[in-house]
Amino acid sequence: MPSQPRTRRRPAPTAGRWARVRLFAMDVDGVLTDGTVHISSEGSEAKAFSILDGHGLRQLAREGVAVAWISGRASGATTSRARELGIPHVIQGPVDKLASLRELAGRLGLGAKECAYMGDDEIDAGAMRWAGIAVAPPGAMPVALAAAHLVTRRPGGHGAVREVCELLLAARAKDGGGL
Repeated sequence: MPSQPRTRRRPAPTAGRWARVRLFAMDVDGVLTDGTVHISSEGSEAKAFSILDGHGLRQLAREGVAVAWISGRASGATTSRARELGIPHVIQGPVDKLASLRELAGRLGLGAKECAYMGDDEIDAGAMRWAGIAVAPPGAMPVALAAAHLVTRRPGGHGAVREVCELLLAARAKDGGGL
């Protein structure tokens, strides 16, 4: 039997680190959804997104936290949901999510410590290791779990993103809106 990959997480972020976050970026499939893609016989695609997550992301935007979706897979369903929520930064199709995150942070004038990233798979691990705060849903692959500072209680597509939004909002409220 092959040995299991290590899933020991990084130390949990302090409230001050949460308060410094100005960009919350995340993967889509497996984070904002449960990772399932429904393809009809005609080829149309459907995904389920959590209303809880959407509301949390809107709250963050109202508080001045930039939100970005970085998906390795282009999807019309993702584009539609992002448009509905007013997500300003939607990047679809990159294989190198770290490069995409660093480029976006640079355009926004932000460093790694001002970024939080949530991912669930190997393709997300580099971005997770670079960001000041890395989060994974509980069903994430071991490499993403190992890169995470925090693993949410709720699974991807079922309020996991909302948990992170609540932590960011609480830290900002305690800190008077961030540093």
